Amino acid sequence: MSNLRWQCFLVLTSLLLLAGCATDGSRSRAAEASGPATGFEFALIGDVPYDESQATNGFPNMIQEINAADLAFVVHDGDIKAGATPCTDDCFERVHAQFQTIRHPLVYIFGDNEWSDCGKVKTNAFDPLERLQKLRDMFTQGDRSLGGRTMRLQRQCADPQFAAFRENVRWTKGGVVFAGLNVPGDDNHFGTPEFAVRNAANIAWMKEAFALATRGNARAVMIIMQANPNYDVAATNRTRKGFNQMLKVLEEETIAFRKPVVLVHGDSHYFRIDQPMVSSKSKRRVENFLRVETFGNPDVHWLRAIVDGRDPNVFRFERQLVRRNLLKHDR
Repeated sequence: MSNLRWQCFLVLTSLLLLAGCATDGSRSRAAEASGPATGFEFALIGDVPYDESQATNGFPNMIQEINAADLAFVVHDGDIKAGATPCTDDCFERVHAQFQTIRHPLVYIFGDNEWSDCGKVKTNAFDPLERLQKLRDMFTQGDRSLGGRTMRLQRQCADPQFAAFRENVRWTKGGVVFAGLNVPGDDNHFGTPEFAVRNAANIAWMKEAFALATRGNARAVMIIMQANPNYDVAATNRTRKGFNQMLKVLEEETIAFRKPVVLVHGDSHYFRIDQPMVSSKSKRRVENFLRVETFGNPDVHWLRAIVDGRDPNVFRFERQLVRRNLLKHDR
């Protein structure tokens, strides 16, 4: 897409979405992040459903177990279909309907398979920016989450400078600040006309989350996005370039915050919990930073996150293997 076309697209969508974002929740200032150090649990999922079997069996099996759990909310960190699956309205509507069967509040973070990858293969003759707008129209209306029981969210579109970015959300609970960003894999759509504006919006939203956490004396910050930011490759690598500026800011904010910071993502379909952030100054691992990657296709399971008001680490994570999705490896 040409730069002129992209600029026109931004102007039009900004005018439309700014009006749509003007809800009571978005006009009011966010509540301070401090609060009672209460405990609660929530679910982290992503990269599902990818095919018909998952849509009709694996994902409903997981939803059934999630619905049976006592959870404050559920977060899906993106990729609601396979990359080769056509980016049709019907596909989006089917997942939206399944999301609404989750009885807890559901926060959905956009993934690359449903917008930035649309048009990359023969089965996907779609305009990525048009598909991104469709996702916004379908999944981000109002100031409430998805799910059977909803919760209030603050959307970045309340700021006229970032009026298009309804999908960037923030909420607080139990002294923890949560922020969701539109950062698609595998390269953050780097090199396209839309990248610079969205990257600036994401960085601004992340900085605001840390500022809120500092001002409100929050106990922890959790940042959630779709893309694996490729900590394990060189900064000059093509797949890393789209993340360099964001990771630099995340490092600075994490070190300054001095309390637990968790980055949650999907994308590479490999469940892990590790500490990949290395200080650019000390060249040592940053102790208060943790990376969590959720389960993803073909493994349809979920992660239980536990916020413990008495634990200085704030978070604990437990694998939740969906019984009916387990394989029989001896066959």
